[in-house]
Amino acid sequence: MEEVDIALIKKRSIKGIFALTYRTFAIQVIGFSANFVLTIFLSPEVFGIYFVVTAVIAFLTYFSDVGLAAALIQKKENISEEDLRTTFTIQQGLVISISLIALISSSFVKDFYKLDSDGVFLFQALVISFFLSSLKTIPSIILERELKFEKLVIPQIAETLVFNVIAVFMAMQGFGVASFSIAVLARGVIGLVLIYIISPWKIGLGFSGSAARKLLSYGIPFQANSFIALLKDDLFIVYLGKVLPLAQVGYIGFAQKWAYTPLRLIMDNMIKITFPSFSRLQENRNLLGKAVEKSIFSSAFVIFPLIAGLITLSPYFIKIIPKYEKLEPALLSLAFFSLNACLSSISTPLTNALNAIGKIKITLYLMIFWTVATWLITPLMIFLLGFNGVALSSFIISLSVFLVVILVKKYIIFSLYSLIYPFFSALIMTAILFILMNVFPTTIFTIVAGVVLGAIIYTVLMFSFARKIILADIKLIKENVFKK
Repeated sequence: MEEVDIALIKKRSIKGIFALTYRTFAIQVIGFSANFVLTIFLSPEVFGIYFVVTAVIAFLTYFSDVGLAAALIQKKENISEEDLRTTFTIQQGLVISISLIALISSSFVKDFYKLDSDGVFLFQALVISFFLSSLKTIPSIILERELKFEKLVIPQIAETLVFNVIAVFMAMQGFGVASFSIAVLARGVIGLVLIYIISPWKIGLGFSGSAARKLLSYGIPFQANSFIALLKDDLFIVYLGKVLPLAQVGYIGFAQKWAYTPLRLIMDNMIKITFPSFSRLQENRNLLGKAVEKSIFSSAFVIFPLIAGLITLSPYFIKIIPKYEKLEPALLSLAFFSLNACLSSISTPLTNALNAIGKIKITLYLMIFWTVATWLITPLMIFLLGFNGVALSSFIISLSVFLVVILVKKYIIFSLYSLIYPFFSALIMTAILFILMNVFPTTIFTIVAGVVLGAIIYTVLMFSFARKIILADIKLIKENVFKK
């Protein structure tokens, strides 16, 4: 039975990676196209408002779950209808309470950030969307636990398409912040309808004390981890919205969005799949160690060259795209956030593995450390360097990846030796691109040629350095995706 289970986990995990990669590619193409247009029609102040208000809602979201979703996914035993209804009941009690408090507090938010009526409407729309999103939790958990990601991606792509099409159309009509408000509401409705069509579950209330206690014993520490991450990231953005001009917050948001795009492309998909997969393998530490190595190498294989290319070519993109020169002050932040993303591609899978084997308290202590460091170092960096200090601080703190490696090695045997191949391949690619871009004039043709040439150089180098690893991975994909 163990061999059958492991084979099924491997097959569904690899198929899930392909499904989520396709989803992410579609989402990023749609999002990139929309963001390109929105940057032309909307001012940095509008992006700053959206960035800050979204962070406020993200702050509220952390109080809506108490880690029950993660507990259901990580649970060793089969989940029961009692588990599902208990989770749904607790979650909806929290979500409805938070939503009502948020809506009542609209005037406070308006005064605190000096928002106009459109800004307040955006806040209220995000609150309603937050409630709609909570109703999707149970159907999504069922699909994730069964590793059926090919079904889970359908509503996510639809949500992205609806949001961006509406936002772009309304922005072109001159609706400003309201463009995001209507798009947010439409996204929430379409996602809710589709998830229940794809993964039907009869909504119902119920409560079991024993089920709640068992789930909360993992869920509360997990959510505490997430809450502290909130204090480190989203709440700090809320703070930035108060101490920095909204235009500078817009620069930070722009730089962070593009720097973290490689993580969104690869790492989010990897975590989405590896958490339930690692959880199913938590009793087999040898196989788990190999899975951890494979996940880190696979993410680095794509993320390292994307980040290197982003840092190298972004200044040239800024120069040639109409109306993008206004974002030139964000380039330094983009570089530091990108370096942070590079190191996060190593630390994130490792902390994910700790969570999967139940070592949630270790990741909790790490998150406390990162949060304290953020709130101590970042204000100092802002004082010294202005808004660019936010990105520099994030890079300095990300160097703690070495501590994460040491901690994880106490429980899981793995090696990071294979990372040397994508690192040096990306480094050589960067050096060649930098020389060539300074030799030839900056045009759209030379930039596109640089992207294509960089991809070719990196691929050739990787096949030269790590041919055996890559061929083994290709064979694994063929056996589990294309072979029936």
